[in-house]
Amino acid sequence: MVGTGGPVATFSVWDYVVFAGIILAAAGVGLFQAIRGRKETSSEEFLLGGRQMTAVPVAMSLTASFMSGITVIGTPAESYRFGSAYWIFGFAYAIMSAISAEIFVPLFYRLGVTSAYEYLELRFSRPIRIIGTSMYIVQTALYTGLVIYAPALALNQITGLDLWGVLVATGVVCIIYCTLGGLKAVIWTDVLQMVVMLAGFVAVIARGAVLQGGLTKIWEDAGEGGRLQAFDFDPDPLKRHTFWSIVVGGSIMWASIYSINQSQVQRYISCKTLGHAKMSLYVNMVGLWITVTLAVFSGLTMYSIYKNCDPLSNGDVATPDQLFPYLVMDILADFPGVPGLFVAAAYSGTLSTVSSSINALVAVTVEDFILPVYKDLTQKQVSWMNMGLSVFFGGVCIGMAGIASLMGSVLQAALSIFGMISGPLLGLYLLGMLFRTSNSIGGLMGMIIGLVLTLWVGIGGQLYPPTAEKTNPLPLNTAGCNNTINQNYTTITPWTSPVTLTPEPDYRPPLADTWYSLSYVYFALLGVLTTIVSGLLVSVITGGCKQEEMNSELFVRKNDLICFSWCNKSKESDITEKPSANIYMGDDNPAFKEDDMMSKDVEKNTKL
Repeated sequence: MVGTGGPVATFSVWDYVVFAGIILAAAGVGLFQAIRGRKETSSEEFLLGGRQMTAVPVAMSLTASFMSGITVIGTPAESYRFGSAYWIFGFAYAIMSAISAEIFVPLFYRLGVTSAYEYLELRFSRPIRIIGTSMYIVQTALYTGLVIYAPALALNQITGLDLWGVLVATGVVCIIYCTLGGLKAVIWTDVLQMVVMLAGFVAVIARGAVLQGGLTKIWEDAGEGGRLQAFDFDPDPLKRHTFWSIVVGGSIMWASIYSINQSQVQRYISCKTLGHAKMSLYVNMVGLWITVTLAVFSGLTMYSIYKNCDPLSNGDVATPDQLFPYLVMDILADFPGVPGLFVAAAYSGTLSTVSSSINALVAVTVEDFILPVYKDLTQKQVSWMNMGLSVFFGGVCIGMAGIASLMGSVLQAALSIFGMISGPLLGLYLLGMLFRTSNSIGGLMGMIIGLVLTLWVGIGGQLYPPTAEKTNPLPLNTAGCNNTINQNYTTITPWTSPVTLTPEPDYRPPLADTWYSLSYVYFALLGVLTTIVSGLLVSVITGGCKQEEMNSELFVRKNDLICFSWCNKSKESDITEKPSANIYMGDDNPAFKEDDMMSKDVEKNTKL
């Protein structure tokens, strides 16, 4: 019987058919784009889709690339164990979209960059660009390993698919359509995968509602189990999820992912106009809202079904990340092909993230490491190099999946990696874009200090996990399980450590319950603030105020922002700017034509 524990069914033939069909369709889209675009083999076409993409597919791709298998598997388990607080990230997504669209997109668009890290060289110096790119490569390889490993582990234990066979197969499919199709293939497969991913959530919620007697019953059960107390206004920065930690810390963390992460920048600068680029981020925000709402509600559905028999405490699954696949096999096994759809949803998320990571890693490696050294490479040599690097990075990411196997809860581990490395990087960009006094010495020292602090607190928190008092797991129950040996215990709170690389040690240093217990959501904020403050101080000491006049295109302007650009249409701006800047910017309007874009590309090519 559903919801009473014990082993569940495994994959049927139809499940394998559906799963294989969807994965092959994804690879097929990549091959189709490769064959269709065979004439246009330029590096710009491969890495940026020829800068001719429109807002909606790019928006869906932006959503899919970070709503990976980790979201499909991690978010429902998060809301099952900790309640619906994760949904408050919806506010963070809105703030992040505004920051990215109004501050970063106009700047990158105006400068016509392929690698987001080109900006660091233009504003600071070449060594800072190299360090920024290297940090991105390490972070992305680690994250991608986690993304490949997470669904593979969960699905291996639930469906019996061989773990390493699945890992290698995932990597190979991504390598094939990245190598042959470039960015266009990645974006169109992301659109397909986003649809499949959402269909997986809807199937679980619909079946759960039928079993439990309606959505209202699921909501009531969640309320009785304390799962609906999302708004905790406690300002304590050590508590894992509060309203403030998610809205303030979460906004900065997601801004560091969307604003400066090459995987995302590469997408929105592939749009044909600035208006499309900004719009793609706002449409993506709606996509994130839908995804997080369905994922959290799937977790509440899981709680309603397992409120009297928690599979984790009962020993039916080994880690929280296997809860959601276990639920799928438990409630959907009677419908041939539907568990296959779910597995494909988790894998679609994985494929979209891995493929975008590989494509972005290739872009930054070519732009930041190879082209500056080998300036006279032909277009054909660069195209072959792009393909070769796609294969190489695919292999690296599969290897990194082995390291990821040492990390606990996948959702938090992934976001912690971004906070620790992207936080100081975002601080460096903001330091360069907002403060004219900052110089390259200040930028470098600020980033190093920020990185040291975030790695210290992040790794410390990994070795000495916060106590249950700070993480607030909600009670779970095993009273209704068929195979519980001892019926006397009912309410327990299992698995309090959110992410651990090692078993919890007996000795806890004094910092463990203060500094190391800082909420993982604040890592990025800590990195940003430390980098900006220390960077400004060092810049002032080392003569930042006496620098000669710099190119105004490297800084944020008033008319980059929608509110100012609309106001300025009615009255002339007081700020005098170079006339050429308006070609790149256009106010956020439909008059920004393709031939403007081409003139910009021609200009860029003549500079090279």
